[in-house]
Amino acid sequence: MPLSREKKEKYIETLNTYLNTYSKLFMVTCDHVGSNQMQQIRGGLRGKGVVLMGKNTMMRKVLKAYLAENPGHPYEQILPLIKGNIGFVFTNGDLSELKTNITENKVPAPARSGTVAPNDVNVPAGPTGMDPGSTAFFQALNIPTKIAKGQVEIITELKLIVKGERCTPGQVVLLGKLNILPFSYGLVLRHVYDNGSMFDPKVLDMSQQDLENKFCDAASVVAALSLELGYPTLASLCHSISNSFQVLGAIGLEVDFKFPQLDALQ
Repeated sequence: MPLSREKKEKYIETLNTYLNTYSKLFMVTCDHVGSNQMQQIRGGLRGKGVVLMGKNTMMRKVLKAYLAENPGHPYEQILPLIKGNIGFVFTNGDLSELKTNITENKVPAPARSGTVAPNDVNVPAGPTGMDPGSTAFFQALNIPTKIAKGQVEIITELKLIVKGERCTPGQVVLLGKLNILPFSYGLVLRHVYDNGSMFDPKVLDMSQQDLENKFCDAASVVAALSLELGYPTLASLCHSISNSFQVLGAIGLEVDFKFPQLDALQ
């Protein structure tokens, strides 16, 4: 349903206000998220961030106008990423905390025919509660069964659906008969914008220790490469001094020469 002129103007004003007010945002998709769940998500983020969805054409129009008034603004990185069922979650707070709030707000959902599975689905072994007349149904899905105590029982656990594959009608019916809600849906984080920088949401899962370890590993590689090439850098300087000192020490021992600097240290 097309937006009225008044609603369009209100949306443009709101998005412009958020672009000027907030310095951080998540770009999210909201596939299979109902209106009630969206209200719950908005309520859960109250005081921490604001959610703004909308049509891609409207988002691009507002963002292009904003960039025309603010040439060279880092928001230009966002423009080519506005694709699909996309939306924004704006904040000035802690991104890691907000990420947790968003990803935890999911609700179980049944499988629907033709939808792409977001995760693997396994059917557990054991009684199904279905009568023996349903045996042919399981055979059509290549699921091994037996009859026990007047009901169909699945012999071994089975991977019914593989992540990334589309759900078939037979799989959907089976999961419905077994009262299994295999999927859970909510806002999915796609990109993060933080004061001019764009990066993958997975970066927020890294701890301070992880970052320090990666930095140290990178510094070690730079130092090793510098030493091999004989090209001094800040990373290799301490190693060069240490290596040179060891060479001088070895020469001193060989010619029975004592360094005054060593005597001073003793």
